[in-house]
Amino acid sequence: MAITPRLVALWLIAAASVGLGTWASVRYLARPAAPPPALADARRDTAEGRRIKATLFYIAADGVRLESAERDVAYADGTAEQAKRILEALLDPAPAGRASAIPAGTTLRGVYLGEQGAAYVDFSGTLRSGHPGGSMNEILTVYAIVSSVAANLPAVTSVQILIDGHEADTLAGHVDLRRPLAPAAQWTEKGPS
Repeated sequence: MAITPRLVALWLIAAASVGLGTWASVRYLARPAAPPPALADARRDTAEGRRIKATLFYIAADGVRLESAERDVAYADGTAEQAKRILEALLDPAPAGRASAIPAGTTLRGVYLGEQGAAYVDFSGTLRSGHPGGSMNEILTVYAIVSSVAANLPAVTSVQILIDGHEADTLAGHVDLRRPLAPAAQWTEKGPS
């Protein structure tokens, strides 16, 4: 049998078909199997409904210290996302007998993690413009934020407050916000949950 150009072309087509079929089989078998739709929905619902207990800080009835309260907070994967959920819960109304240290209407714009345990929390300008002023009120606002994040997230050792995406000197002229702050136990007291 003589080798003709037509026979060579047929052999090349057959070899390419076998090679392509093998490649497609390996790719198909190597890919992870997707969970059945019902199972995927169940996993998503479980994750979305998962909650954690978080210690949040509010102004105590005497108005000169922060008192902790345990609250249910939505669970999130990752430290930055969990910090965001904790701060969003802190923006909710305070439990009975306590007052929020955060001015009403303040929103959280974002949370970012830096090096060496620093978290950067970015609030709307209402945190400053809606603040009542005074050194004690400013201290309580700053440390309600810092303590609520650091008490719940061991990876976070300090927190810097940003306003509208920028570093702020202070909220009301008393507490230096130009660097991350560590929690200050003298302003917090473990309270009844």
